[in-house]
Amino acid sequence: MGYPETFTGFCVDSPKTWNQYHLANLKPKPFGDNDVDVQIECCGVCGSDVHTVTGGWGEFEGPLCVGHEVVGKAVNVGKDVKGIKKGDRVGVGAQVWSCLKCDVCKSKNENYCPHMVDTYNAKYEDGSDAHGGWANYIRAHEYFTFKIPDEIPSAEAAPLLCAGITTYSPLVRADIGPGKVVGVIGIGGLGHLALQWSKALGAETYALTHSAHKVDDAKKLGAKDVIVTTEEGWADKNKFKFDMLLNCADATHKFNMADYFGTLKVGGEFHMVGIPNEPLPEMTAMAFVQNGVKLTGSHLGNHQEMVAMLKLAAEKGVRPMVQTIQISEDGCKEAVEKVKEGNVKYRFTLTGFNKAFEGK
Repeated sequence: MGYPETFTGFCVDSPKTWNQYHLANLKPKPFGDNDVDVQIECCGVCGSDVHTVTGGWGEFEGPLCVGHEVVGKAVNVGKDVKGIKKGDRVGVGAQVWSCLKCDVCKSKNENYCPHMVDTYNAKYEDGSDAHGGWANYIRAHEYFTFKIPDEIPSAEAAPLLCAGITTYSPLVRADIGPGKVVGVIGIGGLGHLALQWSKALGAETYALTHSAHKVDDAKKLGAKDVIVTTEEGWADKNKFKFDMLLNCADATHKFNMADYFGTLKVGGEFHMVGIPNEPLPEMTAMAFVQNGVKLTGSHLGNHQEMVAMLKLAAEKGVRPMVQTIQISEDGCKEAVEKVKEGNVKYRFTLTGFNKAFEGK
């Protein structure tokens, strides 16, 4: 049938075939008065995509189309949509709907709504499937569709819609700014953006990494200095230093958490945005008690934070370091395999959608 009855996307069928992509037709939810249809120009490749297709976050039944860092053109706008018109360049992140009525939503925490719909591998309340952005179109509620500032190229805007908001939101919710000291753990797809946000917000910012070869990059991205955590005595040299440690790594199961906690000021916060497959290491209460630290985590950010983040990125020049790959069966395979291997510096964006979906 084709658009608007069906979309077309590059899909996998199960975790057993996580790197084998094929084109499939996708049935979107019925178009609503507050919905926006986006003809996709490009879409980022997120670690979440790999966790999902490999089954790390649970089994699924295909065909599954992932991708939740979407940039494209609004081509159909519901009659009650405000602020977005046909032809606008817009983005959609990792959430496409929430009820906007419950107490959680009313407190501007719609990213924690118990009824929320993730961009893919999720169902709406009417049983319709949500489909991701490795496709020709995506349908999302206006509240989760954002105008992209002219200053930000599409391929660079895409990773901001998940990796960007995931690292920006906890910093602003912790009132990070001038006078605060922040350590970013893990200089990868999330961490290289976290360094830039922390610096742009005015904090004294440090990078913590086990990879000595990332020192130069970390300094270029805004780190005042780099702490290499494979060096003996690194934690003792930095006791009571940080107001916040923002953990962007997914290898926390290998961490000596007491060492990291010990580098926090009294009442400081070790905040998780990297979401690994493995459980956290076993910890005793004494690891927290020694300086009254908090272990916290977060999921995405709210509407207002996304708008503010895109504005800050435009004004301060915060940009992901992006490599582009043409979307295709082979392109999707290459992207997920390299992300799984950690062989990317530091984000992939899939491009070439017009050619790949021509006539679809």
